[in-house]
Amino acid sequence: PDVLETQIQKLKKATSESFAVNLPLIYPQVEDHINIIFQEKVPVVISSAGNPNQWTQILKKEGVKVIHVVSNSKFAQKAIDAGVDMLITEGFEAGGHNGREEVTTSVLTSRVLEFSSVPVIAAGGIRSGKDILAFLAMGASGVQIGSAFVMASESSAHESFRSAIANSTEGDTELTIKALQPVRLLKNQFYDEISSMISNGANKEELKAHLGKGRAKAGMFLGDLDKGELEIGQVAAYLSKTRTVKEIINQLEIEFEQALSAFKATLEQPHL
Repeated sequence: PDVLETQIQKLKKATSESFAVNLPLIYPQVEDHINIIFQEKVPVVISSAGNPNQWTQILKKEGVKVIHVVSNSKFAQKAIDAGVDMLITEGFEAGGHNGREEVTTSVLTSRVLEFSSVPVIAAGGIRSGKDILAFLAMGASGVQIGSAFVMASESSAHESFRSAIANSTEGDTELTIKALQPVRLLKNQFYDEISSMISNGANKEELKAHLGKGRAKAGMFLGDLDKGELEIGQVAAYLSKTRTVKEIINQLEIEFEQALSAFKATLEQPHL
């Protein structure tokens, strides 16, 4: 909670624009986090990994907009019923915590758009302006991009972690630890250890004991490439350069405009 408070205050000094706080509901001390969100008058919360019924209305009563991340259509309906303002449909291509069902972003987003009464934001496996156009054409109101920004020079990710991403190839990430909380990881020594335990029939308690605490921080922020959790999406295989956030955003805009122009030209062609 103290880290959250510090980061919010830093952000407020850097910009007067709107912002959101990402809040996995499985976090310990979640009530302390929410109290800080109220104290700092955070305008938007992106909740995930938990029951949206528990906190959505409490947050909304304090004027907070709530966006909830879902990994299947059942959870999407549950979040809508809980009163969320928007949904993020996150496919299993995404890095970090994920859904057990392994539904892709395109399949999940397309399905949820059929019944959703709130705006839908697509997430998972999105890295280019072409990808953005594809999901907007599908009917999404926007996209969420995570993995591509790990490679930003402003990112708090350790340089060793970014180097591992840059050197990765297709198939180097996998969704694992489904018995606890499914998570997509870059394969390393820890991944091998946990995979071996799963193959040998380890139960939840054994897996939890081996996972311990602080592995994600050790891997992604402290650079322990052997023992740490290296959470990253499938697009890691296509990320090779470190650029500034501004450069990444500008490139996305250029790619989007080029893709849109090409798409319009295709539509204007006479049918064959």
